[in-house]
Amino acid sequence: MIVMPRRIDPGELATVLLPGGLTLVSACSAESTVLADAVETAGAALGAMTFAGIFVGGLNRRTWRAGPKARVLTFFLTPDLRAEADRVEFLPLCYQDILVELRRRKPTAALFMCSPPDADGLCSFGTEVAFIAELWREIPVRIAHINSLMPQTRGSFGIPFDALTAYVEQDQPLAGTPAAEPDAVASAIAAHVARFVPDGATVQAGLGKLPDAVFGALGAHRDLNAHTGLMGDGLLRLIEAGAVRHATVGVAIGSARLYASLDHPAIHFAPVSITHGAESLAAIDDLVTINSGIEVDLFGQVYAELTPRGLMSGPGGASDYARGARGHGLRIVALPANAGNGTISRIVAPGQAAGPVSLGRMDVDVIVTEHGAADLRGLGYEARALALIAIAAPDRRDTLAEQWAAYARKL
Repeated sequence: MIVMPRRIDPGELATVLLPGGLTLVSACSAESTVLADAVETAGAALGAMTFAGIFVGGLNRRTWRAGPKARVLTFFLTPDLRAEADRVEFLPLCYQDILVELRRRKPTAALFMCSPPDADGLCSFGTEVAFIAELWREIPVRIAHINSLMPQTRGSFGIPFDALTAYVEQDQPLAGTPAAEPDAVASAIAAHVARFVPDGATVQAGLGKLPDAVFGALGAHRDLNAHTGLMGDGLLRLIEAGAVRHATVGVAIGSARLYASLDHPAIHFAPVSITHGAESLAAIDDLVTINSGIEVDLFGQVYAELTPRGLMSGPGGASDYARGARGHGLRIVALPANAGNGTISRIVAPGQAAGPVSLGRMDVDVIVTEHGAADLRGLGYEARALALIAIAAPDRRDTLAEQWAAYARKL
């Protein structure tokens, strides 16, 4: 006998969400303010519950504050969660390890946004497929925010309506960001990156002004594929230009136009075991991964997590892609040569970078700035340092050379 899900008002959440345990919540572009408000209303009735999700700084502002015993497990330390201090457990894990950790902790409930059921009774996870599509079958309590503004997306089969425990139904605009327009620096970097991408390659890149500029520079390429955890407006424009045959993505974050265009036949959503999984990445020939960082030292180590304002990120998916492309692809890290209105070099001497190493020296093949590309493949320490100094800002090169000479005496 099939038991149909219970339709509830948001104020009734505590009647179907049992107290305690780990609750997986959708975030990114699918953050449900309806369910977040319902959690706050339920308050202490939810007991010592922990809420976990992939929270994006500047986009996901909710802190899932229920009663005094409620906590949050996050893998990206957003400013809003940092302010919650002792309520928050931050685990700096790559995506493959996040999946392992969530399976180890065994979520007892999921709160997520999805589309209304289609003619076959399936609700699409829409713009955020990554972890919820991977794990929902293993989670006993499944509470959906059915949102008619959530597009139905291809690839993931979604969740059958009758597999829900309960649902609320309310329209809510999707969280997003405006399409980013490249500046002169981003355009120069993108032009250098594009030289390393052959026709027929499979490309991975993230979100923001620089990745969008890279996709813009690839407009004349043909027979590309995309395989990436995050999709923004830049990738959509590249698909519409006819350069990309097929795009496998886990999450879309961008403009209203992006969300309205996700029915494009080239775009297919997939869970995190596909977008970031070692086995699936190893099966891709000519995989070109394009990621960024905050600083790069003269060994070629990349630092992408700590800013002067504190931790802004975890390692994310870049290390998954670096491992996945090793031996049969190309790992590119692209970043401006300077920060702080040109006053701070982002190419630094060993020991001068801030925070943990996000990508080790064996995880990177090419470093790109607006001043050129340092191809580090097959180079020793001295040659690597000289190649990186050559793409630093011109007024920083002499200082970097002096710092390297002093450091090299230790080697």
